[in-house]
Amino acid sequence: MGFLVIFGYIQSIELSQIIGNNPSIYNIFISSLPLIRPKRLKKKEKEAFTISSDLKEILVGLILGDLYGRYRFGKTSFVFKQGINHQEYIYHLYDLFKNYCPSAPKISNSLPDTRTGKIYSSISFFTYTLPCFNELYVLFYNSSKKVIPNNIEELLKPRSLAYWIADDGSWNKVNKYVSLSTESFKLEEIEFLIKILNKNFNLSCYKSKNGTAYKIIIPSYSIFLLKNLLLPHMPKMM
Repeated sequence: MGFLVIFGYIQSIELSQIIGNNPSIYNIFISSLPLIRPKRLKKKEKEAFTISSDLKEILVGLILGDLYGRYRFGKTSFVFKQGINHQEYIYHLYDLFKNYCPSAPKISNSLPDTRTGKIYSSISFFTYTLPCFNELYVLFYNSSKKVIPNNIEELLKPRSLAYWIADDGSWNKVNKYVSLSTESFKLEEIEFLIKILNKNFNLSCYKSKNGTAYKIIIPSYSIFLLKNLLLPHMPKMM
């Protein structure tokens, strides 16, 4: 939620209303606001947080994608990060999770690439460190490394798949298929995911080698079914 000052009054508005189709407007808007220190939550305030079923389904998909979890002192936080070209998508995610966050998304620049000299920009935000996120962290992390939980069949819903694809999928225009970047997972985990995708959603996914690892392919002949499955859940900018 953002705040707009009109004639001395503060009106709350959604970030998506601020940026519309031009995310750069958001940066101008934020830079015009006074600097506010993030609120430090007390223990009881942290323990009062809960996750709705819809947001939990979204988190499952995001964890399968680029979302990063951190566990400290018995509580978990999540870091949302994308390239600057996906900033509208990040603002959409922030709209969903803003009540769990101490501050709005911020843009950062990398050090110059050692090979090309290019500087890459990204945009990110993070949540408070909260016990309500612990369940998902325990399921999806083993010694700080992402793993596929044994109960992924019951966790992976159509909304989860929509955000997994939005977060870490790509569209092959030539061959008309969707690929999921699963190269960080073990081969047996990828084969397990394929089995669940095909079983849960009646797709015909298969793996494709990418270097020494594998990605998941949702083939052209499953796209019509996939589109109807995800239409109610896919973020509009994706």
